[in-house]
Amino acid sequence: MYTRMNQRHLTSSQRTQFVQAVLELKEAGRYDKYVRLHAEYFASDGETGLRVAHMAPTFFPWHRQFLLTFERELQTIDPGVSIPYWDWTVDRSATSPLWGPDFMGGNGRDSDGQVMTGPFAYRTGDWPITFGVTREPYLTRNIGRPDRPIVLPTKAELDNALAMGTYDTAPWNSAPSTMGFRNKIEGWTVSETKGGYLHNRVHQWIGGHMIGGASPNDPVFWLHHAFIDLIWIRWQRKHPGSGYLPAKPLAAHDPEHGRVISAGEPMPPFGVKPSAVLDHRRFYRYEE
Repeated sequence: MYTRMNQRHLTSSQRTQFVQAVLELKEAGRYDKYVRLHAEYFASDGETGLRVAHMAPTFFPWHRQFLLTFERELQTIDPGVSIPYWDWTVDRSATSPLWGPDFMGGNGRDSDGQVMTGPFAYRTGDWPITFGVTREPYLTRNIGRPDRPIVLPTKAELDNALAMGTYDTAPWNSAPSTMGFRNKIEGWTVSETKGGYLHNRVHQWIGGHMIGGASPNDPVFWLHHAFIDLIWIRWQRKHPGSGYLPAKPLAAHDPEHGRVISAGEPMPPFGVKPSAVLDHRRFYRYEE
């Protein structure tokens, strides 16, 4: 049992510990497999076959297991490290200490989006991008998307999503007719003013490598998804009688049969069932 802390409460030495462990994992050639893994399981509604990481009920449990796997590997480098979380309803500015030169580094420059400050800047030689949708070897960001400005989700928006009492609904995808908590948080509906619902809007607000399946190229991915994990926990506390859905495998005649994982079916590539990770308390706790 260990604690995941709010990044704003980390001491300078704790920030350094986390950054150093991530850098050492990268240098050892053990980081980029997580980028590839996330991209591999980033299947959309229009694709055939199983959807696991996104646009499916397993969005929360798959990412919980993904973070756990990554965190355990970080802890082989430094047993005292855990993934901090970023509450983007509070730390909403590009000038937040989150983006400081001792932690995540700052925004990308105007000319090409290249991050020039902090430990993950390409010019330091410590963070080459080796897998992604572009050929550039450097990490990119476009915070706030100035050409079409968006803002981070607010506490009121998050509270509105947390009030939803149903985890997920048919057709279990990203369609507007999928009205449950999972799809609301994941946020595939996009508008010009808000850029999406919640989770996706944060990816869009950061921009650069955080957009798309290879988003773990930006280490802030882990802090964002740790908060998404905490949001799921808060929803579970608020709705103790509402569980993961679908609870049982979909019928053979269901159009989503073979595309959606129920509570008792294993999630690739981990072989872990959603039911096995519904309770986080045997793994870690959150400082709130």
